[in-house]
Amino acid sequence: MDTIASLFSFITTPVSWVIVQFHSLYGMIFGPDTGWAWGLSIVSLVVLIRICLIPLFVKQIKSTRNMQVLQPKMKAIQERYKNDKQRQSEEMMKLYKETGTNPLSSCLPILAQSPFFFALYHVLSSIASGKTIGVINQELLDSARQAHIFGAPLAAKFLDSSEKVASLNASLTDVRIVTAIMIILMSASQFYTQRQLMTKNVDLTVKTPYMQQQKMLMYIFPLIFAVTGVNFPVGVLVYWLTTNVWTMGQQMYVINQNPTPGSKAQDQYLQRLLKSITAHGEVRSRRKRSVVQAIVAKGPDRNDNERKFVVGLGKSGLAAQPDGTVAKSDTAAAEAEASAAARRQQPKRQTKAQRQAAAAQAGTDKPASGDAEADEPQAKTSLQKKDEPQDTASKPAAKPAGGATRQKAKSGQRKGQQRPKHPTKK
Repeated sequence: MDTIASLFSFITTPVSWVIVQFHSLYGMIFGPDTGWAWGLSIVSLVVLIRICLIPLFVKQIKSTRNMQVLQPKMKAIQERYKNDKQRQSEEMMKLYKETGTNPLSSCLPILAQSPFFFALYHVLSSIASGKTIGVINQELLDSARQAHIFGAPLAAKFLDSSEKVASLNASLTDVRIVTAIMIILMSASQFYTQRQLMTKNVDLTVKTPYMQQQKMLMYIFPLIFAVTGVNFPVGVLVYWLTTNVWTMGQQMYVINQNPTPGSKAQDQYLQRLLKSITAHGEVRSRRKRSVVQAIVAKGPDRNDNERKFVVGLGKSGLAAQPDGTVAKSDTAAAEAEASAAARRQQPKRQTKAQRQAAAAQAGTDKPASGDAEADEPQAKTSLQKKDEPQDTASKPAAKPAGGATRQKAKSGQRKGQQRPKHPTKK
């Protein structure tokens, strides 16, 4: 870890400068040598970095959704050109270009944040070693080494020896308890963030390998944090825990306000929007009007959540307009009521046992009724032929009027004229 962190030593000076500026602010409130002053300086550094990364986060959301939509097309390309890897790659790049999707956009926030993470690690490692770094001089270094968060120094690690921890004026038990709790919270927040993304903000009607990969990452990432967290100083754990909490809150806001079409979160959002519209009789914000406008523009291509929203408006006597507003409409209410009545009149679905019993009963009754129906026309035909004059049967050129119908016999009968049965045989 120290070798990787040294690669980003060029950014340690800006990172240390930001920490020092926040420390001077919080030092006037909590005292310059307290853990609150240094800990809140690290938290403020995270907030500042994440605010700067919001545009990349928006791109990440759009890229993730586009990748979910493109998964069926990508799978079709892979199956079509499975023996031609070069053509497969060309078609994939063409699809990305046509849809404006960049697969690497989903990793941009993590990649952009990595230099700051390793730079902070390098700063805290230098503090633990008693070395000045960046704009942190000897006075600030001594202050940072005295700062403790719940009894654990900022530069202490879970795997540090008791001698090293004692040099930082702390006990090994306190350090391990604090770091263990922070590692658990860090892993749990990462797991919850990924879980709410998979359970609420994914279109469940589309089953793709991409969803399976996301499910695997939901369990892999927390394990990675749990294993590597024992090598992080307390200050880095504060940084990473704050980052995970920020990501979780940011994602919850996006899921509630801009959910993925077809997801559970979209259904919940549209139900809240429907309740607001029916309560006030209008769409009360520009963003909500844009949502209604997009649903109207889809027409027959609406998903189940959007169709349920339109039907709900109709039941309330309202109809969505192309400009995103709503208007009173008796026709919409009548259509919604007719649609609901049609659904109520649909026969109840039978169970498998009921269907098997009905099929067995039909199979038992069919031969008896079939024989009776088959014998009756044959008897009529036989009687009719008996009453006809004998000379009509001797004329070879003459064909009975119903000959064409009788020649179109059922499957299993011989073609041509059938010999009539005796009237008494049934």
